[in-house]
Amino acid sequence: MNIIFMGTPDFSVPALEKLYDENYSIDLVITQPDKRKGRGKKMLPTPVKSKALELGINVFQPENINDIEAIEKIKKVNPHLILVVAYGQILKEEILNIPKYGCINIHASLLPKYRGAAPINWVIINGEKETGITTMLMEKGLDTGDMLLKEKINIDDNITAGELHDKLMYIGADLIVKTLEKIDDLKPIAQDDHLSSYAPMMDKTLGNIDWNEKKENIKNLVRGTNPFPAAYSYYEGNRFKIYDVDIDESIYDGQNGQIIDINSEGIVVKVSNGSIIIKEIQFPGKKKMKVIDYIKGNDLKKGIKLGQ
Repeated sequence: MNIIFMGTPDFSVPALEKLYDENYSIDLVITQPDKRKGRGKKMLPTPVKSKALELGINVFQPENINDIEAIEKIKKVNPHLILVVAYGQILKEEILNIPKYGCINIHASLLPKYRGAAPINWVIINGEKETGITTMLMEKGLDTGDMLLKEKINIDDNITAGELHDKLMYIGADLIVKTLEKIDDLKPIAQDDHLSSYAPMMDKTLGNIDWNEKKENIKNLVRGTNPFPAAYSYYEGNRFKIYDVDIDESIYDGQNGQIIDINSEGIVVKVSNGSIIIKEIQFPGKKKMKVIDYIKGNDLKKGIKLGQ
């Protein structure tokens, strides 16, 4: 079986490595064009490109996967299968219809729930107790194709989006191999649209903490936006990021968002149904650090109300 692999970020790399290690024939890797990053705006390859070149696999980086040149290149390879893992562009039907086995996608949720760009973040923000990986046949809709295999995992109460991302990318790599091993015997299962939900792309404003919310919801928001775009609030007009909080069982008087105490545990803040402890922060121009370390050289005051 000859395969075209499409992927771009770190999440895609374990699947590419796993297929290579299992001796699948990967004739071509398609990834997004190199981009300028960092302070020096140096042109950098995508993680998938770097790994493909390391493995000695040909790489193709079209600006638009759906233009004539790209489609002709895919047709020339004549793949049995196109595997798509977080590639970053929508494929038109002409491409989806090229391979004998179609195009298979690794999606980081238990479809039909959390279709869309950011399922890993939203399952945490919404307080879900389980998630997983689904392999699916691609069609012209957004993550609406027939499902092939699923792998479920429980969501730990303290896991961040970054940590869950790293777990799921390896589960996805294993599941795609299981899918390919059974490809001739699998019976695709149609998704029930009535059970579907949507996980939109993350927006930087999403992390703005509403201190009138419940402590559980605030903790989920902080975890679900860590490391990006990061939860945040304002201290005397200065916006600062919040990367870690704990739920505090104590009950305090005061206004929601008010700093009740600052101690070795962190910054205790009053919220609608109790309080939380902010444990890790980053102020502008400073490194991310534990609150206990930050307060050694910086002044934070009790009684200040966080937020704009």
